[in-house]
Amino acid sequence: MGEKVTAETKKVMTDEERLELCQKLDQELDDFINSLERKRYTEGWPEDRWEEEMDKHPFFMKSNPDATEMSPLAEGLAKLKYDPEENTPLELASSYKEDGNFNFKHKNYRLAILGYTEGIKVRCDDKEINASLYNNRAASHWHLKNYRSALFDSERALSFNPNHTKARLRAAKSALEVAKYDVCIEHCQKLLEESKDKEVVELLNTAKKKKVLQERDERKKDRMISKKNEEKEAVVKAIVERGIRISNCDDADDIDLSKLEPSLPGAHDAIVHIENGILKWPVLFLYPEYQMTDFVKACPENVPLLNQLEQLFPAPWDENNKYRCSSVNVYFEGYDKMPHVVDPSKKLSDLLVMKYFELKAGTPAFFVLPRGSKVESRFLESYL
Repeated sequence: MGEKVTAETKKVMTDEERLELCQKLDQELDDFINSLERKRYTEGWPEDRWEEEMDKHPFFMKSNPDATEMSPLAEGLAKLKYDPEENTPLELASSYKEDGNFNFKHKNYRLAILGYTEGIKVRCDDKEINASLYNNRAASHWHLKNYRSALFDSERALSFNPNHTKARLRAAKSALEVAKYDVCIEHCQKLLEESKDKEVVELLNTAKKKKVLQERDERKKDRMISKKNEEKEAVVKAIVERGIRISNCDDADDIDLSKLEPSLPGAHDAIVHIENGILKWPVLFLYPEYQMTDFVKACPENVPLLNQLEQLFPAPWDENNKYRCSSVNVYFEGYDKMPHVVDPSKKLSDLLVMKYFELKAGTPAFFVLPRGSKVESRFLESYL
């Protein structure tokens, strides 16, 4: 049976022994790397298992994952670099920074971000190392075009070191990329207080020009929104003035365009609107005999319903030519759940204010049936 190692018998390494071990491990690592075959690296870590794979890497692992014996290199690295009992917070943060820098140098920006993030998590009290960790992580994000993250990390770096020129310049560039032009201008102006750098001057001028364009577009957008709101209010006002009954609306104050949107698939752009004081409605014609429908967009309220039927007949599905303007009856289903016949020669506006008429889903709907036919009789009997 092997000897049990306790906290009392554990040998504490001196600074000289640690330095000697570091130099030995560095040399062994250099010799190992130099012995590798020189070829292009083509296989990256799987995106969904970066942290898992990182924990298996001797530079990052904090414990032995499978309880087997670790190599001296892996054990020494893990102990020297990551053991909180063997390292101060500053030493740990510095080690993670070095790991991040190594990956950044080799353009492994995602791995570099992981390294810098671990260093930030240490929360050491050194402002310079924290500023450096955030700045370097911002640089990694910048190369990955994660501009919002680059801006956040750059400004975090500046919170630890307001004079960090690289962090401020990257903050300005990132702000420009995410259209935060005021932020970009502010950082550029602070940079120009120290030096009239040509790159910063060009960046500042670009931000000012884009800000002018942005403000113009916002004014244009605001005008469009205001115009649409005015049009919506005009539509609602016209409906109230005409006395049209709207389903699920208790009074005039309860009417809004959301309750007037057509519920038919693909018909959302056909919502009632007003042109030159005339309401134009989407109208649905139903033919129960054939289970067919016609959907007509923008029917003017001052035009007889008959005009719309004349454009629809003869119907391609009416092989027996039964559906003609002179031989059909037109009905609507009232809020009393009964059918009501209408005179199609009347204007649509007159039909919409008939007794028992109720507008549903913003779409006037009418049933069309051959006059005196069995189909019409069955339709009427279905309401009895």
